[in-house]
Amino acid sequence: MSRRNLFGAALALAAAPLLRYDPAQAASVDPSEVAPGIFVHQGRYEVQSPDNRGDIANASFVVGSDGVAVIDTSGSAKMGAELREAIRAVTDKPIKYVINTHMHPDHVLGNAAFSQDEPEFVGHYKLARALGTRKESYLAANEQMLGPEAFEGSEIILPTRLIKEPTTLDLGDRELLLEPQATAHTDNDLIVTDTKTDTLFLGDLLFSVHVPTIDGSIKGWLALLDEIGKRNAARVVPGHGPKTMELPQALVPEQRYLTAIADDVRRQIAEGKTLSEATKTAGFSEKDAWKLFGQYHVRNVTAAFAELEWD
Repeated sequence: MSRRNLFGAALALAAAPLLRYDPAQAASVDPSEVAPGIFVHQGRYEVQSPDNRGDIANASFVVGSDGVAVIDTSGSAKMGAELREAIRAVTDKPIKYVINTHMHPDHVLGNAAFSQDEPEFVGHYKLARALGTRKESYLAANEQMLGPEAFEGSEIILPTRLIKEPTTLDLGDRELLLEPQATAHTDNDLIVTDTKTDTLFLGDLLFSVHVPTIDGSIKGWLALLDEIGKRNAARVVPGHGPKTMELPQALVPEQRYLTAIADDVRRQIAEGKTLSEATKTAGFSEKDAWKLFGQYHVRNVTAAFAELEWD
């Protein structure tokens, strides 16, 4: 494409009208249009509970001329249904894809609300195995946290399309690039890029305010963050945090937190300290920088110790 055509495309995109959203048509899902055709609902900085019904992670959708792609569906079927209502308040175009950025329940349990649309459920090529292995424990734990009423209708929907290589999905006048990642936050992380607006959906590879949680590899995650920091993007959407952020500064607090854990754990292992000792001090310099530190930090240190003990 010539420079003149690129400039013309940029002007056309900048002039594109924002799609309307009527918040009265959804009970609690309140997506904002962060770029033309890109909508993000911000989850709460909380753990799952009957009051929040699993609304603790960001959920997004992208509207093209031929259809819609949903990127993460929140933490219960009820929240997924409200997300679907919010989409229907914006557009009547078919919901073609439901994309999960990784396996965690706060991102996938809303999938059930979209089964009626018969979309392709899309994820990392390791997602089906991960969800299949953890299905019963995920359902039991989340029903207990949410309570029967808020959990009603929630189920694990396995992906019908697995992404092993970078893959493009066509929504009509816009494409989404899906990139499977090596083990980092989990072993099934998927980065989604809307190439039309240069919007990067990082899922839980990026946490802000909410303390990061390690369910994969701390070494792999830090290495991947270094690579993401070299990218150019107009905006990034985190899995937990504000609706949009900017690179590379969005990554700095998370990199600092994970590095603090890794450095402290490595030092304590070298000093012959035990896991029990490490969980009482490693990374605690970060305690005041994050919400939910008390709920997740010791688990993070435990995961890091198990990995780095054999480093």
